[in-house]
Amino acid sequence: MGSSTDWGLAISVFVAAIVEMVEALTIVLAMGMTRSWKSTLYGVGTALVALTGFTAVTGYALANWLPRSSLQLVIGVLLLIFGLQWLKKAILRSAGRKAMHDEARIYQNKVNAAAAAGDKVRFGLDWFSFVVSFKGTFLEGVEVVFIVITFGLNANNMPVAIMGAVAAVVVVLLAAIVIHAPLTKVPENTLKFGVGLLLTTFGTFWAVEGLGALTPSHTSLEWVMSDLVLLPILAGWVLLSAILVKILKVPADQVPVIEIIQPVSVREEA
Repeated sequence: MGSSTDWGLAISVFVAAIVEMVEALTIVLAMGMTRSWKSTLYGVGTALVALTGFTAVTGYALANWLPRSSLQLVIGVLLLIFGLQWLKKAILRSAGRKAMHDEARIYQNKVNAAAAAGDKVRFGLDWFSFVVSFKGTFLEGVEVVFIVITFGLNANNMPVAIMGAVAAVVVVLLAAIVIHAPLTKVPENTLKFGVGLLLTTFGTFWAVEGLGALTPSHTSLEWVMSDLVLLPILAGWVLLSAILVKILKVPADQVPVIEIIQPVSVREEA
């Protein structure tokens, strides 16, 4: 793949991983600062081990069980579905139909749940801290792994995808160490808007190439402009998003002030 694809790959993975790692960090900080750092870090470590296994199995299966054109079609469609979900939320928030994501409120919600939870201990660990940290890290991590695998395999450049994700993790951890608090100032809606646009752009690009799997030759289709066609595809999604934001825009006095966060079920987490 050309350098334009490599840059798009790296940026997409980096920004997506930033968003997911900020959300995971919020959960980890809430558990560690309120309950037990030992149990919290054990939960994070266990989740990372599980993610490693998930990555190896999923990556091997996709790389070896599907021919090139089928891989492009499957991953392209998945990226479109995944990207459109991000884009939908970003458009609704930009139009004022959905409240902005409030990381500080989520953090406080987790802290309140941690404070109200019981003191159940298993295997020498505070079980609430362990389970919440494990679930938060694993679920957010799965989304990062999905993006790394899909982009890396389709662009035939796993090292760049992995480097993008690792760079994001390092940036988030360094920022957390410096400020000792949740990263509430991260422009999450803007980042999600950008990631949604990038995912849908690459999803469109690869899904169309993958349509060759449905032809008698089962070979990938080729875009007329090759990788350069990514730019007009991206421009098209940007234009469509801007039109939708304008159409869906609501008066400022009707915009929700904060996103409603459902209380964490202590019984469910424990």
